[in-house]
Amino acid sequence: MTVSLRGGCDKTDQALVFGFTGQLDAYSDKQFSAYIAEHSQGASLPLIIDLSRIDFIDSSGLGALVQLAKNCKESGTSFAMIGNARVVQTLKLVRLEAFLNLQPSLEAALAQFGAA
Repeated sequence: MTVSLRGGCDKTDQALVFGFTGQLDAYSDKQFSAYIAEHSQGASLPLIIDLSRIDFIDSSGLGALVQLAKNCKESGTSFAMIGNARVVQTLKLVRLEAFLNLQPSLEAALAQFGAA
């Protein structure tokens, strides 16, 4: 992870939950993608990306999210995203909330995958 982005991964019985803090931008998008790929390799669990503590997201960050969603669809992996007001506003502005399966909370995301 770069100085501008910090992340972690928690494995639950229902999903892999990735949480990030900082900025998802041109300086951190490649590390973001590599971190998720490394920690989800071989996992058959759904992925939940928690961006509720992200301060800033730019077009490079959006591109990384779109690519992640495409990769998940191709591999048959379920995927959901959680964001704060700033992230949600940005996703709605570019009309990606449905494509990225934006959920209002971690509980809602887990419930979508049949777990609470």
